[in-house]
Amino acid sequence: MAEMDYRREINEALLAGREALRYLNEAADCLNSAGNWGIVDLLGGGLLTTFIKRSKMKDADELVQQARSALKRFQKELTDVENIPEFRIETGDFLTFADYFFDGIVADWLVQSKINDSRRQVENAIIKVNYIMEQLEKM
Repeated sequence: MAEMDYRREINEALLAGREALRYLNEAADCLNSAGNWGIVDLLGGGLLTTFIKRSKMKDADELVQQARSALKRFQKELTDVENIPEFRIETGDFLTFADYFFDGIVADWLVQSKINDSRRQVENAIIKVNYIMEQLEKM
């Protein structure tokens, strides 16, 4: 592969990685906000608090879906670059729980646990993408 083509492939992978990171970071922000609202909900925040928390969860879910697409593009672009470690990210099932209908301490705790799990998954994805991006930038 010619040096110019190889450099182009690296740049395409970097672009795709930056896009994935943007969505992942925005999702992490939404999940942090949802988690904060979830704590208020656990302390007896009521229906308005549940509504705000669910709104943040919905926003995070949309961003995670966009991140998934961007991560697929990133993974595809990485196949064109040699000497990059294998890249796999499991985003899992994010943010699905009927907490409006079962509003109570147990449901709120379960939702909070789901938010925290999703937040950890997103944070792990950010770490992995950042690592790969560092490797690409060194090339």
